[in-house]
Amino acid sequence: MDLATLWTFVVPPLGGAIIGYFTNDIAIKMLFRPYKPIYIGKRKLPFTPGLIPANQERLAQRISDTIMGSLLTPEELQRLAKRLLATERVEAAIRWLLDLAIKQIRADKQQKTAKILSDILRDLFGESLPRLLKALSRREDFLEEQIDNIFDKVLLEFRLNNSQAKQLADWLLEAVISPDVIRLALIDFLTDRNIQVIDDSFREKTSGTYWVVANLFGLRNTLARLRTFFLDEKDLANTRLRELLLSLEVRSRLREWLQSLSLQNLPISTVRQLRKTTRDTVRAYIQESGSQFVQEFGKSIDWDGVAVLIVNRLQSSVAVNTSLVAIGKELALILERYLEEDLEKLVEQIIPILSIDQVIIARVKATSPQELELAVEGIVKNELQAIVNLGGVLGFIVGLMQTILLLLR
Repeated sequence: MDLATLWTFVVPPLGGAIIGYFTNDIAIKMLFRPYKPIYIGKRKLPFTPGLIPANQERLAQRISDTIMGSLLTPEELQRLAKRLLATERVEAAIRWLLDLAIKQIRADKQQKTAKILSDILRDLFGESLPRLLKALSRREDFLEEQIDNIFDKVLLEFRLNNSQAKQLADWLLEAVISPDVIRLALIDFLTDRNIQVIDDSFREKTSGTYWVVANLFGLRNTLARLRTFFLDEKDLANTRLRELLLSLEVRSRLREWLQSLSLQNLPISTVRQLRKTTRDTVRAYIQESGSQFVQEFGKSIDWDGVAVLIVNRLQSSVAVNTSLVAIGKELALILERYLEEDLEKLVEQIIPILSIDQVIIARVKATSPQELELAVEGIVKNELQAIVNLGGVLGFIVGLMQTILLLLR
């Protein structure tokens, strides 16, 4: 066989392999290249830019529809949210936030937290609490149970002990019914009119021996002399009254009386009426002056100093640090119960807000053709090379078949 004949049989397989190999390679390259349209004069060359760059916007829309339609469905997002918002993860996140807040408070050198707390307390006692108290005081059962409990557990069972009764008796004898107070009270009582009334009544309403004494001696001169004695002999009168109080053991009797003083000794009907009167009095005071009292009380307190003390206490409080775990767990359980009821509605509201489809479209459109090509080649590089090699093999087989047909002829 000469060279021409040999060349006739060899060229078809080799040519087919070369054409098949490079045709597939060019076809794959034309998916991305050229990246930009090529113009000859005013006419754009066909197949420029490549298939994917020319249809990148539509490709982005199709990718978004595919992902949102089959991958990120509302049901799938709910399952993802449930896994993400598991109680353990939520509890850990809340605990982290609480720890971060405590650290922030401890690192606050300008006392910003104290200033915020001060403003809150000032507003609470200056505006919020008075308005709330004014609104609640209009209710018929306002503080009814609380006042009754205080009355039953405090006032009704209250009784002075020996020391308290002694101190109160001493105070009464020194300030309320001291000899000088008694003397001045008797002077004010023994006026000329009162002396005359006492003398006349004594004369008219006595009988027997007392009638003789009343009409022969009378009380007028005696009482007048007693008033004169109290006026002229101040120190001596006080001394005599003090001696009289000691002789009568007023201090001891007063102490015993104070110790025996108790609301439990009163009749049940009286106690009930006293309880109702106490409740009505407290409620009426709160309705009329409660708001003003709270406002004045709030103005009298240095809330800046109180806030600083509270914040400093929180910074070193062991109870706060140990309670963070319990607080985080309770908040996580509350959030879990809320999500069990409203997770579906919450996801439906979140999806439009997140606009995941638009994010996907924007990201695909913003990706350059070079980056798309590199990304695709990075994922299916071996597969693309296999397609190119397969084109060469198929071309070789087609050429070989042509050679076989020539041989058969």
